[in-house]
Amino acid sequence: MLGEADVAEVAARVVRWALDRPAVRGVALAGSWARGQPRAGSDVDLVVLTDDEPLDVADALPADAVDLGSRRWGPLHERRFRLTSGLEVDLGLAPLSWAAVPVDHGTARVVAGGFRVLWDPDGLLTRLVGEVAGPS
Repeated sequence: MLGEADVAEVAARVVRWALDRPAVRGVALAGSWARGQPRAGSDVDLVVLTDDEPLDVADALPADAVDLGSRRWGPLHERRFRLTSGLEVDLGLAPLSWAAVPVDHGTARVVAGGFRVLWDPDGLLTRLVGEVAGPS
């Protein structure tokens, strides 16, 4: 089974890619890997917060990553890839409005289901997590 080191490597690669793109305003890990509860075959879900949807997220992954297609989840545009290791990676391009307050129900569900902020220079994703968590 692929492990945490494989996921950390992919996440770090996406963050390094994001650092060179001013349109990218944040990167987060979502789902089972963010919760620390992956199962065999769990994919890696990354959210890329951007104000430029045509951004080619395929550039964030190794050149031999296989594009498995895309789909929409409300405002989020997901691109799915398979790496040579067999790991499947979902890169979700989300507009800045996805992280806006008040929080959309679908966004809140994603964040509540496991969400780890990886890179957030403007604090937009951190604020989103705080809103979903509510008062402590």
